[in-house]
Amino acid sequence: MDIPAAIDLNKTLLARIIAGLFILLGRGAGPARISLELHRRIVRVLRPAESAVRRLIVVLVTITGVKAPPPRAQSRSSVPSGLGRTGKGKKRQSFALFDPRQRFWRQRPAKKTPAALPRILSLDDEGLHRLKEGLNAPYMPDKKPADISPINLLRRLEAVIGSLENLPHQAKRLARALARRQKFPHLKLRMPVRPGRAPGFRVKPRLEIDHVLRECDWLARNALPPDTS
Repeated sequence: MDIPAAIDLNKTLLARIIAGLFILLGRGAGPARISLELHRRIVRVLRPAESAVRRLIVVLVTITGVKAPPPRAQSRSSVPSGLGRTGKGKKRQSFALFDPRQRFWRQRPAKKTPAALPRILSLDDEGLHRLKEGLNAPYMPDKKPADISPINLLRRLEAVIGSLENLPHQAKRLARALARRQKFPHLKLRMPVRPGRAPGFRVKPRLEIDHVLRECDWLARNALPPDTS
């Protein structure tokens, strides 16, 4: 199998999918708030896209044999004494090179069942009157979910598209992170690809991103050495 050609093909597909998400979200002068439904639609595609990009980086590290660069010297000469950076510049989110750890147990909030009728202890004249009022009360639909900010989604999308545009740089980052984690045997998650299904993986593909993730996951798991930790 021509692995470099497979990387280029999936990279092109992922770039097109992310561009479509940018159009949905409104890149640049986008809305200040988006609906919860739109947020869920984007996350439904963004999460498997992040997993697919992460696996392309893993494959690139494996086939090219990228070595961890020497550690960068930490020098404070660039900042004058007594001064610090204000941090007013645009915040950028680095692309997560490791899969999030899988949660096998999640506490679900208790369901609140609204009382449809008033509570009645006895069916006297007052109780019958309250029952009649409850039955004739107009239907009150649930409140519309509040809109949320799209800032976090924009940062995640920019991190994904930035990684696709410079996969060799992300491969060096991953090689450095792997070398750093090998020095700490107590870390439970030392491989970038977690065991089991990838984040956002669907057994029955429904969207184009599902097929792309399936292909990238297969490439990564065949390129990685077995995890004996």
